[in-house]
Amino acid sequence: MYTAAIIFRDGVTKVFDVAQSEKLLDAAFRNGVSLPLDCREGVCATCRCRCDSGKIEMEYCDEDALSDGEINGGYILSCQTTLQSPASFYFDIDSSICNVESKSVTAEVSQITAIADSAVMMEVTLKEEDKISYLPGQYAHITIPGSDESRAYSFVNAEVENGKVNFLLRLLPDGVMSNYLRDRCQIGDQLQLTLPYGVFYLREIERPLLLIAGGTGLSAILSMLEQLAKMDPAALPPIRMLYGVRREEDLCALSQLETYQKLLPDFQFDVILSEGAKEWSGKRGFVVDHIDLDFIKNPFDLYICGPPGLVSSVESWVALKEEIAPCNIYFERFVAS
Repeated sequence: MYTAAIIFRDGVTKVFDVAQSEKLLDAAFRNGVSLPLDCREGVCATCRCRCDSGKIEMEYCDEDALSDGEINGGYILSCQTTLQSPASFYFDIDSSICNVESKSVTAEVSQITAIADSAVMMEVTLKEEDKISYLPGQYAHITIPGSDESRAYSFVNAEVENGKVNFLLRLLPDGVMSNYLRDRCQIGDQLQLTLPYGVFYLREIERPLLLIAGGTGLSAILSMLEQLAKMDPAALPPIRMLYGVRREEDLCALSQLETYQKLLPDFQFDVILSEGAKEWSGKRGFVVDHIDLDFIKNPFDLYICGPPGLVSSVESWVALKEEIAPCNIYFERFVAS
């Protein structure tokens, strides 16, 4: 039995178990996910999707169903595919087409810790009967108590630990969630979480990784680092990370990054301040100015999480640099609200 995660175009994710020798399409239907299908014979390609991570076996694929380029790019036919390991798949359709609903659970605020001038770490505890699954890098919508509004926050953990998950939250001057946290949040408060969402998640590890985080976009990157730390160290490629914030007072979770530096065999990170005080002796300026060109001379995977300006600047920088190697770019834009 292996776990499959199906991610749809709208970011909704469905996680379920696939039995040995069971086709992905059949397992999806068994779990209430009505994936597109027609022939079930590996000919029509209606059930086409992309395998983003994991080991799979495709029993048959008609020569007109998928091109060699598509197969080399990871595309598979779900009606012909069995799993040889846990795996994730991307379907370029909205979840509503497949009768998929996100899961809602109630969690209790169990701890709130101020970890920077402008950020807190919130731990919530799930009910014993609530089982949730998500991929490192994905997020949940959290409904603000006393309102109908919700805000999206990435998981800091790679998975649920002892019934608990953590979220890194930025405190805004007049944000709905920020006002709740400052003015009336108490230990024991009940929060509604709807999850999982997002197409920003850790893919199969095949190339060196460049991770870029801005502000509380660090949360999704921490989730990925935790997952990497659980993997076989001998199988991990070199990993570099750049973490940008405005001021030194905005820095979060440096001790966690230092821990991962000890756990991961070839992981280095740099902190960059855009408005550092005179006393700051570290790196300054724009994140893109501190990307190590030597590190990206060979193919690599790039993960970016942070404010829209950061994501756009890195994308533009990569597009203009002719000397860098081909890369896969995955990103999540954090919009303040």
